[in-house]
Amino acid sequence: MSGETDRPARRHWKRWVLGLYVVLLLASHLVRALDAPADEVPTGLVFAELEEVDADGARTGRTVRMAYRDSGPRDAPVVIGVHGSPSGGEELGRIAGELDDDYRVVWMHLPGFGRSTRDVADYSVRSHALYLEQLVDQLAIERAHLVGFSMGGGVVLELAPLLGERTASVTLLSAIGVQELEWLGDYTLNHGVHGMQLAALWCVYELVPHFGAFDGGMLSIEYARNFYDTDQRPLRQRLEELTVPMLVIHGRSDPLVPFDAALEHHRIVPHSRLFAFDGDHFATFTEPAFVAAALREFLDDVEAKAAPTRADATPEQLARAAEPFDPSGAPVVGFALIAICVMLALATLVSEDLTCILAGALVAQGRLDFLPAAAACFVGIYVGDLLLFLSGRYLGSKALTRRPLRWLVSAERTERAAEWLERRGLAVIFLSRFTPGMRLPTYFASGALGANAKRFALYFAVAAGIWTPGLVWLASVLGTRILEGLEVVQDNFVLGLGLTLLAGLFVVKFLVPLLSWQGRRRLVGRWRRTVRWEFWPAWLVYVPVVLWLLVLALKHRSATAWCASNPGIEGGGVVGESKARILADLASRAPATEVVPPWIALPASLGPDERVRRFDAFRDTEGLDWPVVLKPDAGQRGSGVLIARDEAAAHAYLRESETDLLAQAFAAGVEFGVFYARRPDAPHGEIISITQKQLATVTGDGVHTLEHLILADERAVCLADYYAHKNHERLDDVPAQGEVVVLGDLGTHARGAIFLDACELATTELTERIDAVSHCFDGFYFGRYDLVAPSREALARGDGLRVIEVNGVTSESTHVYDPKHSALAGLRTFCAQWSLAFEIGAANLRRGAKTPSLFGLASEWLRYRRGQSEHKGG
Repeated sequence: MSGETDRPARRHWKRWVLGLYVVLLLASHLVRALDAPADEVPTGLVFAELEEVDADGARTGRTVRMAYRDSGPRDAPVVIGVHGSPSGGEELGRIAGELDDDYRVVWMHLPGFGRSTRDVADYSVRSHALYLEQLVDQLAIERAHLVGFSMGGGVVLELAPLLGERTASVTLLSAIGVQELEWLGDYTLNHGVHGMQLAALWCVYELVPHFGAFDGGMLSIEYARNFYDTDQRPLRQRLEELTVPMLVIHGRSDPLVPFDAALEHHRIVPHSRLFAFDGDHFATFTEPAFVAAALREFLDDVEAKAAPTRADATPEQLARAAEPFDPSGAPVVGFALIAICVMLALATLVSEDLTCILAGALVAQGRLDFLPAAAACFVGIYVGDLLLFLSGRYLGSKALTRRPLRWLVSAERTERAAEWLERRGLAVIFLSRFTPGMRLPTYFASGALGANAKRFALYFAVAAGIWTPGLVWLASVLGTRILEGLEVVQDNFVLGLGLTLLAGLFVVKFLVPLLSWQGRRRLVGRWRRTVRWEFWPAWLVYVPVVLWLLVLALKHRSATAWCASNPGIEGGGVVGESKARILADLASRAPATEVVPPWIALPASLGPDERVRRFDAFRDTEGLDWPVVLKPDAGQRGSGVLIARDEAAAHAYLRESETDLLAQAFAAGVEFGVFYARRPDAPHGEIISITQKQLATVTGDGVHTLEHLILADERAVCLADYYAHKNHERLDDVPAQGEVVVLGDLGTHARGAIFLDACELATTELTERIDAVSHCFDGFYFGRYDLVAPSREALARGDGLRVIEVNGVTSESTHVYDPKHSALAGLRTFCAQWSLAFEIGAANLRRGAKTPSLFGLASEWLRYRRGQSEHKGG
């Protein structure tokens, strides 16, 4: 009661919080817009007006302002310095101060940074090179030395071929270059990482009400766009084609651009000079004189024509430069290694197995050593295990109802794991690690049950220590074999990674289950669901039927004629029709009153307390015992139906559901689906399908658990997961010898019922009985009665029938789901059924019936789906 009282208050509170957030966010954007910084130009800074370029290099017609400094003698050799990201170029100002006595140094704020235009179409190194080409033209520079720091290295490598003979030399200063040595080594993977970084920064800047506190920070959206828009794959070719003198200055301890990148650049430009020092990426900031001295020596040599060009490279250097890149010789190290390991550890919180497979693929590529890859996965998995245990310890059952845990762990699985843990002890921890689907609920239950934290932490470590390295190693071995066998994979990391992931999934999803009897039986069930068409998804079954509907629509010149087959049911019974209204129409006319079990409509507008009161009064008035059927007033394929077996279950359902409901007396007996059709101008109809519905059962042997019996049953194994979920509380029970255990509770194929062809029961007596009932329902010509009879013989005589519900035009001739029928036979039956629906609908249209438009049908379907989602959510 209190929960229902608190729920509106909680929703009201959430709306207030949301409204406050929106107001603060709008106010923050307004303050940021009004508080734009004054356009103060620092001394010595000038601006060039350039034409904006887009991602394809085409000029957009918009003007971009680029700030730059130009110092040193006008007649001296020109040095163009390009900064990295996310800086604004000030680091090169220190270098310029060491050079501009003998050289004319031009260094700028690239578009998107510093004082230049921040909002541009593209932030890639290619676009920046095109801007610099315009600047060189405007300044009439005939010859220039290009110096690129960090990300600026990519810019000068793109600029050099644009300037052609005007390029005097190229210097890569702690600079990026080849794609293979940037982060994960692959453009697609890196692009994804940069995309996530861009999205995160955009959310921080645009969705957090910070009132300008974050503006002006180094990690800006422009910085993220710089990396996201840049494609480093062409830079290897730029390096291979470089003929002018080149200097590589790089610190051996660089945490951002690995020293291996400098070695690779030096290798593939055979005439290049390498200046390596015992420093890091930031020596340009901390020791500008030291860096400038090495740069000055190189520039002086170039001016003196003492620096080698490609024509001066030795045959040995040329041969070494021509060798293909070997990723195993350049593993990820330093800061990049730390970052990748952190990413792997975090990724295990989403998917342990896929992350271990990815780590193994990186090992196979030579990008990661096995030890850090396995260690990163182990740390992430172990921390996740501890967090799950602590969630159970401190949050208990409440955690199951909260995101994100409720996405991963069902209450039924947790209850089962708790029972398993209590009965079998600590050995369960090891078994659950290797049993798909059981680790999360078992570890949570161990915390909720108050297990010893220190001992369980040790068991978690041992279990993860066995599983994690093994899976990473297996993925690395498979990745290596794939790479060795396919030359194309050796040159394509993404393809190699994809094949390795597929191989790893094959191992986890197929080979590992083969190691246990339970796993093998589940694979058998999966295979039978694939080959037996009765288990195919509805969309697959109806693809050819839809094509036949198009033919019928052309034949009858109406796409919705079939909707007029039942004028007495809203929309003909396509979707969302009210069960209460249909039963009311049917029960209001003799002789139908005797076939409809007692029922009552319980609309959502009554409120939960009033629905409960009316439900209890209905039971008292009708003298109903348990069970009682509760279901949505508009529903299909058994969705949302509850067979309530006690008051607590019924009241909880009535309180939690937010859709219109129907309560109905439970009708005992054998359940059938009888499909009836009558042409409007015919005095009598016919039965075109009869289905006998059986609830799945297994028989106990006094030895095996219910779960074992389900997996051992040749039919039940096909729906083992559904039956296990439905019977989670008793899966470990051992039924007595000869005890029949009913696995389902509803005669719906989607909920595990067995459908058998019973068309032989379509006797004259039954047809007359159904025909008489149907004539009492004005406007009903085509649909299926779901009814209960005392026996098959009683049904054939038309005796003792109890109609549970009436389904309209979209109901099926479900006898085709009998295992003895083929997919082709089912398809023929469905096509014949729809042909008859079109004929009856067309006849009703000629009699003045109305039919909805396709847009109206689509709208009704979307409304129904939204209602179903809300019902499930409640």
